[in-house]
Amino acid sequence: MIEKCNKKLNPWFCAIAFMIVLVSHGCKNKEEKNVQELKATVEMNNRLTDLEKQQGWELLFDGVSFNGWRGLGRKDVQKELWKIEEGTIRKLNSGEVPSMPDGQPMEGGDLMTIDTFDNYELYFEWKILKAGNTGLKYNVSEEISQKFGSEYSALGFEYQLLDDSDTLYAGKLKPSQYTGSLYDMIAAENATLRPIGMFNSSRILINGKHVEHWLNGKKVVTYEFGSRHLDSLFKKSKYVDIPGFLEKRNGHIVLQNHKDDAWFRNIKIRRIKLGD
Repeated sequence: MIEKCNKKLNPWFCAIAFMIVLVSHGCKNKEEKNVQELKATVEMNNRLTDLEKQQGWELLFDGVSFNGWRGLGRKDVQKELWKIEEGTIRKLNSGEVPSMPDGQPMEGGDLMTIDTFDNYELYFEWKILKAGNTGLKYNVSEEISQKFGSEYSALGFEYQLLDDSDTLYAGKLKPSQYTGSLYDMIAAENATLRPIGMFNSSRILINGKHVEHWLNGKKVVTYEFGSRHLDSLFKKSKYVDIPGFLEKRNGHIVLQNHKDDAWFRNIKIRRIKLGD
């Protein structure tokens, strides 16, 4: 086209045509670069190092699919509530969830691992927005959840995730209802959150009866299954009337369906053999 322009057409038309070709080519290159950068980011935030592979770590989220996950009480993932977004699992806020055809709100539900786990070290990264509130639950029995709770929501031990400093919560909740706590039972100590919008890192360790919660590299909760201390706190909690709640089990790991936006990535687990 440019060659024909040089011989037959107005020079100004030729110049414009040439610029269009350059811009189009530049946009294509930029788009390809953005795709490559996004792919690299997804892989970087959801991968195992060679050392982690040797240590027995497994990815629970591959960064691109819901493989290994389903809705509690469902056969698949409720994609009106849960999205894969730039290498994260995103829980959409309630304002972005479409209504039912009759105008009624869509019934939500938690997202859980298909597999169950007993003794393990779990690592995950997460972020929320201002005044955000959600949680990750573990030691979850789907049967107990549906029998004593609701059809699609988990009853289990909850690692609380919250914008602790927001005026909506600051100084207004029980100590055991802030980030890193075993929700409604054991308060986190020395918990330090990163600024809102940044990812935090969390770990849960279950080795026999011993359990730990970690937040951004610091241990914030320690307890023992079957201990008098845990039992006494359980009796003061909202879970006290749920039979079997406190028992250690081979349970699911669950991302809570709360009303607020939440993002999760780099979710990985290392199964522990007793005695390790």
